[in-house]
Amino acid sequence: MCVAAILTNFPLRALLLALAAVSAAILGVAFVAQYGFGLHPCELCLAQRYPYAAIVILGLAGFFISSPRARLVIAWLCALLFLADAGIAFYHAGVELGLFPGPSACATPPSQGETLEDMRRALMIAPLVPCNQPMVSAFGLSMAAWNAITATLLAAGTAALLWRRR
Repeated sequence: MCVAAILTNFPLRALLLALAAVSAAILGVAFVAQYGFGLHPCELCLAQRYPYAAIVILGLAGFFISSPRARLVIAWLCALLFLADAGIAFYHAGVELGLFPGPSACATPPSQGETLEDMRRALMIAPLVPCNQPMVSAFGLSMAAWNAITATLLAAGTAALLWRRR
């Protein structure tokens, strides 16, 4: 049997469960990096987790919904959420490379005074982890860049599977 025929006949319930499982695994990697290895996330890292969490919830909900039309809509929503996550991750990777300015929550404001109290205040409002400095790289790419690639492939793969089902 041809791979295309198998993928075309892939049940939507199984696809939704697979999308939820993949998203949960990606979140698991992020939590292990944070709590197991002490790689604290910046604001953009945290923003990249929200679409995956939504996909876990939607995928599990879609698995239990009986309406095939509702399952199809949920699967397309998951593809769009992967695409949104890819956009956030590409932006984050661009911030790390200096291509884009980071959001104000990720930048340390310049010190406005010379007194010890002014410096203390600046330290208290400074982010713990700046968005423009990757915590770790693998094969020359930061975690944000790897997430951008992964989320893009997941969005494209999900959309291709759903498109073939038409």
